[in-house]
Amino acid sequence: MNYVNYKKNELRKLTVSDIDLALPNLKNTNKSEEISKWIMKWIDTDLKKGQIEIGNLLPTKAEFAYSLGVSLGTIQNTFKILEDKNYIFLKQRIGAIIKDKKDTSIKVRKQTSKQDIATEEIKTYIKNTKLGIGDKLPSSRQLSKLTEISLNTIRVSVNKLMNDNILEYNNKKELIIKNILFETNEYNNESLVNKVRNDLKQYISTNFKVGERLPSHGELADKFKVSMKTIHSAIKFLEKDEMLLSRRGTYGTIVINTSVNSAFEPKKETSIFASAQETAFYHYEKVQNKLKDMIVNKYGMGSKLPSIRDLSTTLDLSPNTIRKALYNLADDGILRFARGRYGGTFVIDMPDIEEQTFRWLAVDPQYTKVKVN
Repeated sequence: MNYVNYKKNELRKLTVSDIDLALPNLKNTNKSEEISKWIMKWIDTDLKKGQIEIGNLLPTKAEFAYSLGVSLGTIQNTFKILEDKNYIFLKQRIGAIIKDKKDTSIKVRKQTSKQDIATEEIKTYIKNTKLGIGDKLPSSRQLSKLTEISLNTIRVSVNKLMNDNILEYNNKKELIIKNILFETNEYNNESLVNKVRNDLKQYISTNFKVGERLPSHGELADKFKVSMKTIHSAIKFLEKDEMLLSRRGTYGTIVINTSVNSAFEPKKETSIFASAQETAFYHYEKVQNKLKDMIVNKYGMGSKLPSIRDLSTTLDLSPNTIRKALYNLADDGILRFARGRYGGTFVIDMPDIEEQTFRWLAVDPQYTKVKVN
């Protein structure tokens, strides 16, 4: 399977005004079906003319709904039909992307959709109840109750099964089984991060040895066709799984276990370094101590602190680091945040200042102990 990754800011976004076709007639018809036929005709025509390209971003659901005078739900169903017909990719937080319908090997990574789950539930129901060709299927409303899936999602899934030649309407407009030679697939409604986490485990197990350094987050994002944020989150999970160890600075992310399933006891040469979570905690606590010292020496009870931007400049730290340290102090009951015109960060309790030595070394404390004979 070939995965492709899209970045929204790099895609050409099309508008409804780019569609040089007469508007579809939506009276006494299935609106989603008619709109999807209209969009498919436009895509086929303008791709041949070179006026649009594979990878262009369709107008949003809201733009289509406003221009055609239909509901967002109708356009949602339209997009699902277009996806089933291999005209578009639907990608969370990006939108509908025109795809090469002839190349079915190209996919985008995304979470298991509600439609996918509903489709498998209906197929499983047909298998379990041993319905045969020509047998009547329960109504969409009944299927919704049986599967505890919304009626609208069931209806979209029924349309997909009709497109797949599994279901059809008889002359009484009843939904019947057309084909029983289909397979059911186990679905897993897991997050995209978890999917990448599992793929990353297999990649590490196959290609790396203990002690080797992983490629950068950017390189992994390009390889797995996901965002750097997704890679970062997946690596955090693998740190908890004791498969990776992230060291601060130039050390990078080190492989400390190549087994996908087995329990693991870290080697001394890798465990001498404190975990990334601990070193990050020490870093923020160090910043907190600077802020505490500033509060004690320059501010009093009820005083308003400078903005995060000003503190960032004063302490020569990133705004994000300052923000996290302030949140920690708020959790300790030292600061309070207020919104609005007279809002800001206010001192509500004076902090205690503690002297700490050698606290900031990113070394596991057990290896700093001195044995006494």
